[in-house]
Order: sequence, then structure tokens, then C-alpha cells
Amino acid sequence: MSSDHYFSASPASAENLRSIRFSLNGVPVHVTTAAGVFSADRLDTGTEVLLSHTPPASPGGNFLDLGCGWGPISLSLASQSPHATVWAVDVNERALDLVRRNAVALGLENIMAVTPDAVPADIVFRTIRSNPPIRVGKHILHDMLEQWIPRLDERSDAWLVVARNLGADSLQRWLAASFPHGYSVFRTATARGYRVLKVRRHGAPATEPIALT
Repeated sequence: MSSDHYFSASPASAENLRSIRFSLNGVPVHVTTAAGVFSADRLDTGTEVLLSHTPPASPGGNFLDLGCGWGPISLSLASQSPHATVWAVDVNERALDLVRRNAVALGLENIMAVTPDAVPADIVFRTIRSNPPIRVGKHILHDMLEQWIPRLDERSDAWLVVARNLGADSLQRWLAASFPHGYSVFRTATARGYRVLKVRRHGAPATEPIALT
């Protein structure tokens, strides 16, 4: 039995490539998935809820898909906003390879599929969309969010989908407590056992100097 997890950096299991049907902003397409990545056999329910309960992204800018898997969120954002750059971020190299394959197959040239350390430090994001990897554990998840949410641009939003029975409500409380100044945290939708959480950044991004008075 393989000990691979979808958050393994280099899955040891055979790829076992497969093609599945996916609705790309209402257009049926086929994408390639593989063993050793999250929800390889279908679009998972949480991501489906997120895609159907978030507004279209802005026409341009830098977007972040945190924990991209084989790429449903990245592909959707890149298709909606062809003048934007979508950063598809994952620790799983196989997942990143699948995002690249799918982007090429669908003619989407505005996706950068990279590991977290490859995202330039000076980039801020017009939106963050994520079905975060809850099963990595609470401390690792919180570290991830503390790293990336402060990189939202001013007047920009992060959208997260989390299963209610996997701690969506406690995560909402943690977000509100961890980002009390310059942010607002809302629950915007509940569907099929999932919560959609929105984190709004009101102030200037963390990369800008703060004037001292």
C-alpha cells in the first residue's frame, strides 16, 4: 500500500494518468489527472461549491490558487481572466505537472504552476481562491494562511471552502482572531456540507512601507 498523500512533495505511486470531464466556466472539457493528487477521479464537492459561490475575478492582476491540485480553480480563473497571471501553488510536483499539462491542452497561457518558494516575494494578489488542505493538520494550515493572506492586495479578497464537519466554523473564528486589523471575515455561503469563507483586506498590502507618525 502506498503511503502517498495528496500533500506529498513527490508521490512514489505510479502516475496512472486518467482523463475526466470538467465544466470550465460552463464549457465541458476533458482534463488529465493522476494518482497521488487530490480528488483524481472527479471534481471534488468542496471545489465545486467554491467555484459556484464566488464572483468572477478581476480582469487582470496576480491571482493565487493555494493548494491547486490538478488545477480546477486555476483553470477556471485563467479562463475567466486571460490578462491575469494565475499562480497555481502546491507542494506536490505531480499536481503541478498536471496543471501545466491541462493549461497547455486548454490553450491557457497565463498560469504559473510552481512550488510556494518559487512565487516572487514582491507579488501581491488581487484574489486568493483555495480549497485548503485541511488534513495537513491545524498548525500547518494556520502557518500557510498566515503566510499568504497578508499578501492580498488592498481591497482584495481571499475565498476559502471548508467542510463544516472538518472545522469550517472554528477556522472562521481563528481567521477573525488572527487578522483583526485591516481585515473582515465573513461566511458567504453554506452548501452541501461546506462553508465558503471570505477574508477581505481593507488596508495596504504588507509589502508597502507603513508610515510612522
